[in-house]
Amino acid sequence: MDWLMPVALSLGIIAAVIGLGALGWRNRLARQQDIAAPSEAPKMLSEPLYLATGQYVVTTTAGDWLDRIAVHDLGVKSNATASIHEEGILIVRSGARDLFIQRAALRSVRLDRGMAGKFVEKDGLVVFTWALNGSDVDTGFRTRQAEARTGLLHAAAALVPADTQSPTDTPGPAQTHTPTKDIQ
Repeated sequence: MDWLMPVALSLGIIAAVIGLGALGWRNRLARQQDIAAPSEAPKMLSEPLYLATGQYVVTTTAGDWLDRIAVHDLGVKSNATASIHEEGILIVRSGARDLFIQRAALRSVRLDRGMAGKFVEKDGLVVFTWALNGSDVDTGFRTRQAEARTGLLHAAAALVPADTQSPTDTPGPAQTHTPTKDIQ
């Protein structure tokens, strides 16, 4: 019977932490209700220019790698396939809505060390900066194979409109930056 009190206390603490986490997520969803849903992918997409399997990490406010966007399943980490098309980037996610980034909305592409919920080796994530209904956001994708990361980066960088490129992109947690169009 001496073990009953510590077990009950531990279970109570675990329940409180889970409850506070759920409350925080619910409040984040309520604060972000004004963010409109990303556009749907076109019914007919061109053949993929590049295809990579991996993990959709998260979408955050651009430049703030901890400010996770929770609405519209954008804060849900999931296994995914990223395909680059002439029309934009399609991220097909398991267990969450697919994400389509229109070519015109794409601002830059870079490699980074991490975002909310995922930190990896230097330049381990491909980060797409794009406009979501007037506000810039960052979307992270981690490829399964390291060599696929470079191909995905180059294919996505080729889509970035020349007039949206920024010479000084806001670096993420690792303070790293890979220029978008200067990649050869």
